[in-house]
Parts: sequence; structure tokens; C-alpha cells
Amino acid sequence: MFYMAFLASARAQGTSSVPKLKIREIRAVRLRDGFNSRFIRVYTDQGLTGTGETMDTVGAEDIVNSYIGPNLVGRDPLDIEGILFDLWGWKRASGGPPSPLFMRGMGGPYLSAISGVEMALWDLAGKAMNVPVYRLLGGRVREKMPVYLHAASPDEAKSLVAQTSVKALKIGTDYSSDAWILNKGFDPGKLWGLHLNTAQLDDMVSFVAGFREKLGNAYDIALECHARYDVETAIQLCRLLEPFRLMWVEEPIPSDDVDAMLRVRTNTRVPIAAGENIYSRYGYRPFLEKEALSIIQPDMSKTGGLLESRRIASMAEVYSIPVAPHGVASPLATMAYAHVCATMPNFMILEWTYYLNQQYTALTDPVALKDGFLAVSDKPGIGVTLNDDAVKERTEQGYKPL
Repeated sequence: MFYMAFLASARAQGTSSVPKLKIREIRAVRLRDGFNSRFIRVYTDQGLTGTGETMDTVGAEDIVNSYIGPNLVGRDPLDIEGILFDLWGWKRASGGPPSPLFMRGMGGPYLSAISGVEMALWDLAGKAMNVPVYRLLGGRVREKMPVYLHAASPDEAKSLVAQTSVKALKIGTDYSSDAWILNKGFDPGKLWGLHLNTAQLDDMVSFVAGFREKLGNAYDIALECHARYDVETAIQLCRLLEPFRLMWVEEPIPSDDVDAMLRVRTNTRVPIAAGENIYSRYGYRPFLEKEALSIIQPDMSKTGGLLESRRIASMAEVYSIPVAPHGVASPLATMAYAHVCATMPNFMILEWTYYLNQQYTALTDPVALKDGFLAVSDKPGIGVTLNDDAVKERTEQGYKPL
């Protein structure tokens, strides 16, 4: 791997910026007041640190504090591949409290915890070698990434494109109020496994039509479905939406059944995207082999980390499938994603859910879009510093601050 060659060469030359480090502690915190992000920091015996982030999880921070962190104390944090190998297949690790008996194949909180720790290790490695993360992943093929934002209404969409110059937006009924569509259904208030009736399908078409009318054809629109529909509803809905030339329909059904997703894709001309709930390259393998998705959306903070996401992108490249990473993170993780996207030949566009959310942007030093693009940082590591005071102020009681 490019990183290992880079590290070996630096050490062979006696580069002072690549010291022999040992992990002293790994600490994770959960924030109160509804914050989605969990922040993770790796501390070393020489004072160098790295910071990562994970989200959309319950308990990952406790897995880091109780298991992963104590069992990695004393390890060389630059041996990222070896650490990942052990975390993926732990039976028993020497030292520290007992580790889980066998974690291979798990997604969910455990893989989210690994993903956040791995991001922090890349941040630390970049700082140790005084290079940005993208250099450690093989170098970039682009310097800036197109970004899309979220809009709840056509007027908000118009305002966002004027304010930020983004060329694409994602919309969804659950970004506003669901009542107007759910209450017309066969089972009012039902949130998922939905079979939409004629009135609801007409409402969905009108909803999308309002955005297209307001934005014209100068901007791309993606529709978020959050895995809410059954297969027949998904097919009917996508066919009705074909005239609006959507960028994609996202998770029209859950990602649990590859063949069902393939049925949806082959029965409509609308591109079908999914991936935020598909874990690791092994989870993506059947979707890629069967070409069940038009676009894949790995969440780098959940699917195994930055390196795992780069591997997933390489697998997708073989099938000429573009990558549009899922992103509901602070500027820290969003920039980490950008480092990986900069190295992907088949990268399409990056999601930034909280770009204009001041609660999230206050958690780091400033990161801004320019003409709708996010430039990858050239600073060592991820290149975005966490605002420790802001994070400490929001850290839930019972967690040791970063």
C-alpha cells in the first residue's frame, strides 16, 4: 500500500517528523442537546494527537472508551493497517480489559467506533509526517470537490443556490413535515414499509415538481426516501418522477435486499443511490457485482473508515459506478471525506448536511465553500482543528472532555 511505502521511506531516512510513537490513550465523547456527532481523539506518549468523528450510532463512544481504547494502549498509531486488521478480527487482545470475543462481520456501533478511531489515526499520521491525509492515500486526482446541500422547500432551495453557488440539492418529505403525505395513507402515521396510494404518489410528484419549477434545469435535484417504501411503491414513484430528470432517488427501499434493489433499478430510468447503511467492502460486494445501484454512497464514519471507503470506491470503479459519499458530519469529518474523495477517479459529489448549521460549524475552525466546491486542505493531517472549548461545553455529563 502507498501509505506503508511512504512511512517506511520516511523512517529509513531518519525523518524527525516520524517519531516512534505509542498510543497513550484513546478518548471518545458524546455531545448533549441532540448533536449527532461523536468525537474521538488518539493521544500519544510524545504529545501528538489525532481527532476523528463518527455519527448515526448508539454506543460507539462507549465501545471506544471501554474496549478499543484500552486494548490499543502501547501500539504504534502509525501502524494503521495492523490496527485495523486486529480490530476487524479480535478474539482476545493482550493487555487492558477483555475485548469482545469475535467482532468480525459486525456493522453498526462497533464498525462506527472503528471508523472514528481510524479517522483519528489518519489525522495523527498526517501530522506525524507533516503531510495532508490525501498524500498518504496515494495522492489526489482533483483539488476541490463539488458539494450538495439539503433544502426543505423550493424557496429555501433557491436561496441556498444563490448563497453558496452549489449546483445540486437534496430534498425529502421528512426534511419538512410528513403529516401532509402520511395522513393520506392506508395506515396514517406509519413511517416506513410504506405503500403509497394514488393521492400520496400525486403529492410526491407535486413536491418534486415544485423544486424543479423553482430551480429550472440549471441545478440537479436528488430525492431522499430514507428507505421508507416497499418495492412496488418505489418502482411506481420512480417512474412518475422520470420527467424531472433527478440526479438520483436515494434509498427508495432498505438496503437489506440486493435483489429487491436491483428490481427497482431495472424498472426505472431514474438513477438509484444508496449506501449509508451498507457496511464495509463486503457489504458492497453484492450490490456492485449485481449492479443493483447506479450510485453508491458510503458513509466513511460508519462503513469502516477512510481506507475502507477508498477500497470500496476502487471496487465500484471496476463497474463504472460513481461514488457520492453520505455526510451528516461536522466540518472535521467532512474534510476527512474530502481527502478521500480527492483520491477517487470515480468520485461524483459530496454531501454536506450541516454546512450552514452554526451549532455544527462552531465545533471546528472555519471551513467554507467557494463557488459550490470544497477545496481539500493542504495542512498536515485532516487539516481541520476541533474547537475543544465548544466541544467541552456541549459534552454530555459523565464523559472525560477531549
